[in-house]
Amino acid sequence: MAKAITLLESTRADHRAQGDELLTALLPHTGGAFRLGISGVPGVGKSTFIEALGLYLIGHGHRVAVLAVDPSSSVSGGSILGDKTRMEKLSVDEKAYIRPSPSSGTLGGVAEKTREAMLVCEAAGYDIVIVETVGVGQSETAVASMTDMFCLMQLPNAGDDLQAIKKGVMELADLVVINKADIDAAAATRAQAQITSSLRLLGQHGHPEHAHHDEKIWHPKVVQLSALLGQGVDAFWAAVTQFRALQTASGKLAARREGQAQAWMWERIESGLKQAFRAHPQVRKLLPQLGAEVTAGRLAASTAARQLLQAYEQKT
Repeated sequence: MAKAITLLESTRADHRAQGDELLTALLPHTGGAFRLGISGVPGVGKSTFIEALGLYLIGHGHRVAVLAVDPSSSVSGGSILGDKTRMEKLSVDEKAYIRPSPSSGTLGGVAEKTREAMLVCEAAGYDIVIVETVGVGQSETAVASMTDMFCLMQLPNAGDDLQAIKKGVMELADLVVINKADIDAAAATRAQAQITSSLRLLGQHGHPEHAHHDEKIWHPKVVQLSALLGQGVDAFWAAVTQFRALQTASGKLAARREGQAQAWMWERIESGLKQAFRAHPQVRKLLPQLGAEVTAGRLAASTAARQLLQAYEQKT
């Protein structure tokens, strides 16, 4: 598995061709796993929670794969990849597979090849695939766009009522988890009430799909837990199971995956076009000169970009 994912992550042309063949061969054996996305700010306790959840799931007969993505440094380009070190018990369990990957500058804090790695894990027989990333910038959007369910982790004292109704991240969350509830029970309960009411407010868009009296529709929930003490993991998984059952029955899970497959295709097209543009001889010839003029302030960046695009179009 490690070799397969490394092959898919490679940027060499021959490796890419091999990777495409590998993915095509694996596809019939994929799609059976439940894909769970987990995000949250640094220090919220994602690694501790994933270890507690992973051990709980293994105890209930599941096989768990964790794809942990660390944002690469914009200064040094490096990435510590320490999540596996934190999951001491889970990383040595034979029914678990943990793969840390650097985001390598990809927007959204998700490694460029995370989707491919998910397919490898599914083909290898893991029925729960967890994608974990640090909540910085666009990471929540990226994780939500490749998983069946997106869970956002929060701290008990992470803001006021206004923070709870900020759109964007909250609207993406299918389940909000308030971790470290054991530290301050009153703050955790207060946060749960604030976020629950804000999710209800965000859901009131006036159309029947958000009708709160309809039990066939999933409504985002808020749960409290303490990953360190292992409390609340069973309630969390019960909510996930309910979500999966409702979304499967309504056909929304299948529709979500179809939309994600299309988005993935376009994402790869955009990435390929960017590489082809950089490798284009006319672009490579003009780039140093135009780049220097932009740096010196003699040419607007938008003008330079337009000239480079024109050079690319003329010769393609």
